[in-house]
Amino acid sequence: MNIVVVGTGYVGLVTGTCLAETGNKVTCIDIDKSKINKLSGGAITIYEPGLEEIFLRNLKAGRLVFSTNLEDVISGATIIFLALPTPPGADGSADLKFILEVSLKVGKLLTDYKIIVNKSTVPVGTADKVRVAISENYSGLFDVVSNPEFLREGVAVDDFMKPDRIVIGTTSERAKKIMSELYSPFVRQGNPILFMDERSSELTKYASNSFLATKISFMNEISQICERVGANVDLVRLGVGSDERIGKSFLFPGIGYGGSCFPKDIKALIKSSDEVGYDFIILKAVERVNIFQRKYLIEKVKSYFKDDLKGKHFAIWGLSFKPNTDDIREAPALTIIEELLSLGASICVYDPEAMANVKNKFGNRVLYADNQYKAIVDVDALIIATEWHEFRTPNFDLMIKSMGEKRVIFDGRNLFEVEAIQKLGFTYISIGRK
Repeated sequence: MNIVVVGTGYVGLVTGTCLAETGNKVTCIDIDKSKINKLSGGAITIYEPGLEEIFLRNLKAGRLVFSTNLEDVISGATIIFLALPTPPGADGSADLKFILEVSLKVGKLLTDYKIIVNKSTVPVGTADKVRVAISENYSGLFDVVSNPEFLREGVAVDDFMKPDRIVIGTTSERAKKIMSELYSPFVRQGNPILFMDERSSELTKYASNSFLATKISFMNEISQICERVGANVDLVRLGVGSDERIGKSFLFPGIGYGGSCFPKDIKALIKSSDEVGYDFIILKAVERVNIFQRKYLIEKVKSYFKDDLKGKHFAIWGLSFKPNTDDIREAPALTIIEELLSLGASICVYDPEAMANVKNKFGNRVLYADNQYKAIVDVDALIIATEWHEFRTPNFDLMIKSMGEKRVIFDGRNLFEVEAIQKLGFTYISIGRK
């Protein structure tokens, strides 16, 4: 098929590249000429494991192309994906400005039947709004489909190529047939394509992310109880997660969730619920717990140093909101950095991929290390904010040499065994454990 993907952000670039990998001709559109020039020249603009290889392969084969001109390619396309940002407004609602602007433009350009697919995470009723926007300038046949993405940063290529389910919201038999053909190469192992109405599809994405965030906040609250009663949250997690009705995923306590999805989607669902007259009590609590948990590690730091952080020097390992990405949106590490700086501390940071993004945000307000060991030289304490694999089994001898007598670790991700690290002479403070 000939496919157009409007938007070359995280979702758009992964979607376009993976659809090209199965033989489709994909044109990715963006108004940012600089980005389009980079992508056309073979420079990938996001870090995502496994993406660059198939990006370059399909670019070379001519199946994946980039342009700023939607007008030049829309006539030959069968499907137009909208992978545009929906940033949260001040009240938490999703801003549909970009989606509706493009929808109006699409309506002006249509001359025959197309399928317009909402790939962005959008509130219930957005498909109807897109349909109205297109109809302002086009009276012919077209279908608007909701097809939410379920891509986890760090494993997004696998998630797209081998999805556990594909959700498609449409009541059009014509659209169902074409969308089934498009996605058939991705479900050969028998995982389902779930067809439903557009509104149910739109709500499915919000419900999924909200439930996962709820599991995280629940375990963070359990970790608070563990600390107060002398239990070990790691053991509680194993006991709870072994129940097949609950499952092992998203039960790791820490310093809260971040990223571009969970915080934004929860705010949007809360706002949408308020608009239809329902008080989503659980989700509001989930959000409050996450805000509390982000600052909880700072409270531990302040307590240890008796509320005097002025002149103290800290290292932070991990800046991205999760490992295997350079994404720092809503990353807990950013909250930690801001809090420490406001209290008069100095900071040296290290992250395998997110350093450039943090430097764009903080500039020379913090120091940047070439590796994790240079970051901890002569610090008063190390703070671990992201669970990158290389932090799990570090060279402890080198850590001891670099940190000297001040071997204090505040671990927001519970990477180490408590007794083992204490035997090495570290003061070790983690989440939900003695």
